[in-house]
Amino acid sequence: MDAIRFKTGFSLGAASAATQVDGDCKNSNWYDWYQRGRIKDGSNPDIATGHRQRVEEDTELLISMGIRDYRFGLEWARIEPNEGEFSEEEFSAVRHELELLIKGGVRPLITIHHFSNPMWFEKQGGFYNRAGVERFLRMVGEVVQRLGDLVSEYITINEPNVYAMNGYFSGSWPPGKRSVFAMLRVIRNMGECHRRSYELIHELRAAMGYADTKVGYAHHMRAYAPKNPKNVWHRVCTPIVRYIFQSHISHSYLKKGGKVFADFHAVNYYSRTAVAGLKDGTFDGVCKNDLGWEIYPEGLIICAKELDALVRLPIYVTENGTCDNNDAFRARFIYEHLREIANSELPFIRYYHWCFVDNFEWLEGMSARFGLVELHPGSLERTVKASGRFYSELIANGGADAAMLEKYCAREYHK
Repeated sequence: MDAIRFKTGFSLGAASAATQVDGDCKNSNWYDWYQRGRIKDGSNPDIATGHRQRVEEDTELLISMGIRDYRFGLEWARIEPNEGEFSEEEFSAVRHELELLIKGGVRPLITIHHFSNPMWFEKQGGFYNRAGVERFLRMVGEVVQRLGDLVSEYITINEPNVYAMNGYFSGSWPPGKRSVFAMLRVIRNMGECHRRSYELIHELRAAMGYADTKVGYAHHMRAYAPKNPKNVWHRVCTPIVRYIFQSHISHSYLKKGGKVFADFHAVNYYSRTAVAGLKDGTFDGVCKNDLGWEIYPEGLIICAKELDALVRLPIYVTENGTCDNNDAFRARFIYEHLREIANSELPFIRYYHWCFVDNFEWLEGMSARFGLVELHPGSLERTVKASGRFYSELIANGGADAAMLEKYCAREYHK
């Protein structure tokens, strides 16, 4: 393991999502999914990490670890609990969190939509319903008008491909539909939501007198390779699967009619897919995390190159992390992905680790731990993990030397 130094201007942050940390919301599609018994370990998203009651504590912890870039999300179900009715109390709470972060020298990146919908929107058909576009834009407008003086950077939509495929193709996420047509329609409508939100956010903040607005969407990307390179079927399916899952979104969300609808590339990267047909697969004998996902750092560069080839923009890695329930190899995972970034000529400027505190990982509930900070069941107390201490040292030192790597990164991966 070689020492690494980060380029000037490159920063390390952390990421979270409202439904996964806040708790205190019984009006969302994910709480409804929990009530239907669809969360594997029975975890209740209305508790999550209890962040809403611990905002000051969590912000102080974030700052103490040296983290100065924080991506967090809004809970639409609390912002607009009933259609057309916006909560002054919720906006006041979000402003309070933003003010705490900014006072502590932390730069916020707001995610407007991260998988969770209010039930009134879900019952109207959500993003499958063409009218959902205007409902989403109305909410975006309220967000920017009420928070735009504190926030200059926005993610409009997180991982539209994951949302659409799990909710409308596999049926494993709410609303539990199984239709290729529905999946494609949702992706198309969410694309319009992103592009029009991009224009709306710029327009509203410009009217407020701000010229520093930056907007993007967070794209879940994977590296793809034929499971058996000698197998013709595997080779034929690889570009097809890549296109269905990510490449057509890369094109349609980023550019239309000669116009670019992003100020930065936002890449969420976790793993590689071994293609043996039209389903996800994993190579034999590779290093894996506790969910069985392959650990493949080189794939981050492959994915970033795909976007960079479409249009040259600054690159934010808006999610990267691993399920490591015993914190055995997380530091090594972080190091190896950051090494790829440090050695790349691509314009990476930020890296947000997923996630800050162990949280509610959707269908996995609380059983899959991705955090730099351990969440203790029951008490919900927080303890910084060894990987979290490593992360703090990376920030403080602008990289990692041999002593740091020997101290934190010696553990091997699972195979």
